[in-house]
Amino acid sequence: MAFDGRLDARDFGNIHTQANNQEIFLERERRTLANCDYTYTFMAATKGSRAKGKKRKKQNPRQAGASRWTQRVQRGVRILQVPALAKLPWLVHGFSTRAGGVSKLNGKRVLNLGFTEWDARENVKENRRRLQAAIGAQNLKLVSLLQFHSDAILHFESAPTEPSRGDAAVTKSEGLLLAVQTADCVPILLVDPKNHAVAAVHAGWRGTLARIVEKAIGRMQMQFGSRAGDLLAAIGPAIGGCCYEVGTEVAAAFSGQFANAAEFFDELRTGDEPNPLQWLNMMPPGHQPPPKKVLLDLRKANRSQLEGAGVPAGNIFVSDLCTGCRRDLLFSYRKEGAQTGRMMSVIGIRRRENRAVGR
Repeated sequence: MAFDGRLDARDFGNIHTQANNQEIFLERERRTLANCDYTYTFMAATKGSRAKGKKRKKQNPRQAGASRWTQRVQRGVRILQVPALAKLPWLVHGFSTRAGGVSKLNGKRVLNLGFTEWDARENVKENRRRLQAAIGAQNLKLVSLLQFHSDAILHFESAPTEPSRGDAAVTKSEGLLLAVQTADCVPILLVDPKNHAVAAVHAGWRGTLARIVEKAIGRMQMQFGSRAGDLLAAIGPAIGGCCYEVGTEVAAAFSGQFANAAEFFDELRTGDEPNPLQWLNMMPPGHQPPPKKVLLDLRKANRSQLEGAGVPAGNIFVSDLCTGCRRDLLFSYRKEGAQTGRMMSVIGIRRRENRAVGR
């Protein structure tokens, strides 16, 4: 939906700020992993499957965005960037990868940027320092979130004293580096070049279903006077439609929310389809096998929301890197389980006195 008319409070569900303690949150997260977007059934570490007899659609070069991405390397830290964003002198941004850190995972050094049980806090802090150094953002205050797969959007005018619960953040303040963590979910960075405002969005299937990126655009319009037609959007590496297998109940939920939901799945099945040949499986009534899972393309779903909100197609840059397929470069909770790291996607506004130095 476009945000050109009057906004209604219902468009911004769950927009709030709530501080919390990191350790308490981690303990709660451990108890609720079963409800996490990353904890569906694990798929074998092989090439992604897709419906038999179905040809992969050719990607429109205008929509692919892969050729418009560049890589920045410093001290072994590899950062992915979009040239259209990198050329803005007041802006700093980047999508981290697996390489260049001090954390040790499976015998290799990795750039884990999330506080996980297997990694030491000092390692994560050093990795975060390396990330900021790699993009020239040492003087910016890193603002990370306690994410919980919601549509909660936070507005920051200054750095918080404690991490806040939410899954998207917006700001127009200099010196802040907004960050979202992912290990399969979709990271989205938004830029308003005219009003010098930015946003960082974390969209798992729950956040996508709740239209969090649309609501983030609405929040930028409400808070900063942003126009969707002026925005630039970068959708970073995430698990692709080749690997992201979900239950038919997820497909049913998307079908009920989006008129074009069929475009996001390899095959849109909701689990309610009639099966006139149930007798062939020789199982008694009420004991039929569960419906087969389907493949969901979250990046395509979020791109659709961006365009629906009014962001021009040519202003949307989508990485084609799949976290499930590229575990040599990226972290994937779906493929690796709890023993994996977290990547960070960051965006911020340089202080005026540091803009020439940062570049």
